[in-house]
Amino acid sequence: MSAHHPGRPARRQKGVALLAAMLTVTLVATLAAAALWQQWRAVEVETAERARLQSSWVLVGALDWSRLILREDGRTPGADHLAEPWAIALEEARLSTFLAAERPTADDATQTLPDAFLSGRIVDAQSKLNVMNLVEAGKPVPEAVAAFTKLFGLLGLPAQDLEIMIASLQRVFPAPSTAAATANNASATPAAPTAAAAASMPSGAASSPAAGSTATSLDPSVSIEANAPLLPQRMPQLPWLGVSSTTATALEPYVTVLPVRTALNINTASAEALFASVPNLDLAGAQRLVAQRSRSFFRTLADGSEALGTTRFIDGQHGVASSFFETHGRLRIGQTWLDEHSLLRRNGVEVVILWRERGAGATFTSTPR
Repeated sequence: MSAHHPGRPARRQKGVALLAAMLTVTLVATLAAAALWQQWRAVEVETAERARLQSSWVLVGALDWSRLILREDGRTPGADHLAEPWAIALEEARLSTFLAAERPTADDATQTLPDAFLSGRIVDAQSKLNVMNLVEAGKPVPEAVAAFTKLFGLLGLPAQDLEIMIASLQRVFPAPSTAAATANNASATPAAPTAAAAASMPSGAASSPAAGSTATSLDPSVSIEANAPLLPQRMPQLPWLGVSSTTATALEPYVTVLPVRTALNINTASAEALFASVPNLDLAGAQRLVAQRSRSFFRTLADGSEALGTTRFIDGQHGVASSFFETHGRLRIGQTWLDEHSLLRRNGVEVVILWRERGAGATFTSTPR
C-alpha cells in the first residue's frame, strides 16, 4: 500500500501560485519598462525637435541680421571693400551669455540653458572668378578663358577639365542661331499626336521629346538643349559640367557659380584671382596689390590700374562694387553643429535670398587613454 501524504497537493498548489506570481511580476515589469521606454523616447524626440526648431530660428535670425548689414551698406553706394562692417566675421560667441546679460539676476531657466555658440561670416561672391563668365551666346569668352587657364596652371589642374567645362556650358547656352535652327527643326517635325493616337502609343512615348528638340527653360528667352547637362548653382555641383570632383574642390576657394555674368571685385579678390584675371600680372605683383589695398582700398578702377603700373584693369571684367554675397552661419551645441550657407543678391537697399542650404553633423574628439 502506498502511503498517503495529504500535504503534498498543498505544496504543489503553493508552487503553482508562486510561479504564477513570478510570471505576473515579470509581465508587469516588462510592460512598465516598455511604457517607460516609450515615454523616454517621446521626450527625446520632442527635445530633439525643439532643439532643431530653436537652432533653425537662430540661424534665420543670423541670416536676417546679415541682410540688414548689407542693406545698410547699400544705402551709401560706392566701392565694397574688406574694411566695411559686413566683412568682419563673427567669431564663435556663447548665446547663453547674451541671454543672461539681459537679466539683472540669472534665473533658473537661464542657468539650465545648454551652451550654444554662434559664428558666421559674409563673403563677397564677386571676389572669385565666375564660371558663368566663360561662355556668352554659345561662344567662349576669350578674357574669361584666359583667366581660368592661368588659374588652372597655377593650381596644377588638368587643362582638359577646363575644355570639358567650356564645352558643357556651350551645350547649356547654345548660340542664338543654333537655338533658332533647332527650334525650326522642331517646328518642322510632325504635329503632336491626338489624344486617340497618343493612347495607342507605348507608355511614355507620347511625353518624350523628339530628337533635336529643346528643353523647357524657366527663362523664355533662353533655349536649352534637351541633352544638355544640368546647370550647377553651387561649387559642389560643378562636376555636373563634367569636371572631376578633385578639380572642383581645388577651384572652390577661387571660383564661384553665380546666376549671371559678373565682374571681379579688385577690392576683395584674392591674390590668386587677381593674378588669373590680369594677363600680364605675375603672382608677386598680385600679392603686392593685395597688400597695398589693405592700407587704402581702391575707390575706382582707375585707382587700381594706377597701382598696377603698366597693366590696366578692364571695365566690365573688373569692378570695385559687388551685388552677390555668400553668408555662412554655424550654431554649435556641445559636439553637434548646424550649418547654413546662403547666396544673397543686393540691388540698392533690396537684398533677396537666391538659395539656402543646411547641413548638420557632430564632432567627436578622442579621449587619451
